[in-house]
Amino acid sequence: MDKPAEQDPRIYFAAERTFLAWIRTGLGLMGVGFAVSRFGLFLREFTATQHPAAQISTTHSLITGVALVALGVIVNIAAVISHIRITRELATGTWQPGRISRTAVALALTLAIAGIGMAFYLIHFR
Repeated sequence: MDKPAEQDPRIYFAAERTFLAWIRTGLGLMGVGFAVSRFGLFLREFTATQHPAAQISTTHSLITGVALVALGVIVNIAAVISHIRITRELATGTWQPGRISRTAVALALTLAIAGIGMAFYLIHFR
């Protein structure tokens, strides 16, 4: 006979794996954001060595990079809150299966909007 969900360690291990996946996602966003913001600096320095009179603006890459880092921080904070909530629900037996992850939906929509914005930027400012 199976144990109740609040006593089955596999349930907690699954919650832990999900939590770690969210942390990995947040760290990935922060890493990409850092790389994007530094890429603008690289382009400015590279252009300065090729054409001393040319000036290149790195404002867009800096803003995009900082926004991605901030999004990564928000994802990690949301992951902590969600993990604590789910662990408590599992321990008390009040967890209900089939609930949609609002954090995942919000992140997916935010990244989709950012992708559309970047596509527009790339097409418009060739």
